[in-house]
Amino acid sequence: MSVTTLAEAHDALLVDLDGTLIRGTEPIPGAADALERAGLPVVYVTNNASRSPEDTAAHLRELGFTTRPDEVMTSAQAAVVMLGEHVAPGSRVLVVGHDSFRRLAREGGYDVVLSADDRPDAVLQGLSRELTWADLAEGCLAIRRGVPWIASNVDTTLPTERGLLPGNGSLVAALRAATDREPVVAGKPAAGVLRAAADRVGSTRPLVIGDRLDTDIEGAVAAGMPALMVLTGVHDQTHLLSADPHRRPTHLAPDLSALAEPAGACRIPHAPELGGTVEDGILHLSGVADHLHGLDLARAVIALAWRHDVSQVSAGGDGLRSRLADAGLVVG
Repeated sequence: MSVTTLAEAHDALLVDLDGTLIRGTEPIPGAADALERAGLPVVYVTNNASRSPEDTAAHLRELGFTTRPDEVMTSAQAAVVMLGEHVAPGSRVLVVGHDSFRRLAREGGYDVVLSADDRPDAVLQGLSRELTWADLAEGCLAIRRGVPWIASNVDTTLPTERGLLPGNGSLVAALRAATDREPVVAGKPAAGVLRAAADRVGSTRPLVIGDRLDTDIEGAVAAGMPALMVLTGVHDQTHLLSADPHRRPTHLAPDLSALAEPAGACRIPHAPELGGTVEDGILHLSGVADHLHGLDLARAVIALAWRHDVSQVSAGGDGLRSRLADAGLVVG
């Protein structure tokens, strides 16, 4: 009898980019092949608003992915759609971000202005590597007047081939501090961008794939969609131990190769039972089977910690502590 793979259990993949498929200008090894073998419709859902859908698709093709612009959904696109809930068509909009974001706003029917002196009716903010203090200053002046402020995303960091760099969330934090305002957030973890991505390909059983608990996974939970967390980007096994319920993935795997594995192989809630007791908010492990190692052990420990609603784990004996360290878990 054939075994259903993780990919076969779903009808579309809603996949993050930075930290999941790519790191800056480099592809994550094996990611393109894994998507190709899955044989499912893919929507590339990215919080990176510094590239247009056309440029994003071209960049992915250069890195070995088979991607069309209509398969890309950026947080900038979501922000322009959300803008319509706050201002009328033709309104003046100040964009604190990349030129491609300004182009999307114009295509959406808005009058893009470059200065707070032009009395914009709203502010859009997205990541741009060319952003200057002067750009932030114009946004600050407009936001302090009380106009709607929509941020494409609030990712504090951006994974690159050199390591983690400041993301749009870090720049949003600067304007938040300068204005005492909170933006409306368009991209993940907002559920709307993932639901729109699923609707684009007519999916009723999508799988969200990402590397960040606070965007990809939280967005999936908010949208009521199962999520696969991969360990190629920002968050890891120890972060999962302390993850709040609204940031808990369904599956945990090292990378996208899990799509070809049996559907239940990397499912966290179905991890093998472990023995343990809780004392003073700490889970003390006991009775860990010798055959449990690596991510299988990590999933089991995480599942047990979630069931007991604890984020700290203790293990007696150097042998078990060593096995947990090998599983990517730092314990007492």
